Amino acid sequence: MSDECAEPEVSEEQLQYARVLAAGMYTGLVILLVTFALYLGGIVEPAVPIEDLPSYWTMNVEQYLDVVNERYLQRDHALQGWWWLSALEHADYLNFVGIAVLATVTLVCFVGIIPTLLTKRDWIYAAIATTEVVILGLAASGILTAGH
Repeated sequence: MSDECAEPEVSEEQLQYARVLAAGMYTGLVILLVTFALYLGGIVEPAVPIEDLPSYWTMNVEQYLDVVNERYLQRDHALQGWWWLSALEHADYLNFVGIAVLATVTLVCFVGIIPTLLTKRDWIYAAIATTEVVILGLAASGILTAGH
């Protein structure tokens, strides 16, 4: 039998990355489904009533955030960046939790494989994974931005 039909070899860090990716994806999906059900079911009150949403669809992000803050939230400033965390009592902001989990999965995957790469003395891939963690962390924090 030829080697063409043989199963490809999968490294330990690839399996670890895949396990973390799958767990994070399913966790984020469940959170999205639960928070969306809370939102649509009216169990948790949204900041912006669902029936008012169509009137805001033509606005750009800055206009929308300003109007929502002025009419519904009445905070000192519009909720930008990670400030949405301060409004989790509202269903429309609670929905962001699942999105944040999904957005964080790649970062967690890289953090998870770094010890394996270091143990194997795979310095180049360890450096690449560490650089990914730093860049993604800085981007998520708001310190590293592009296009603004």
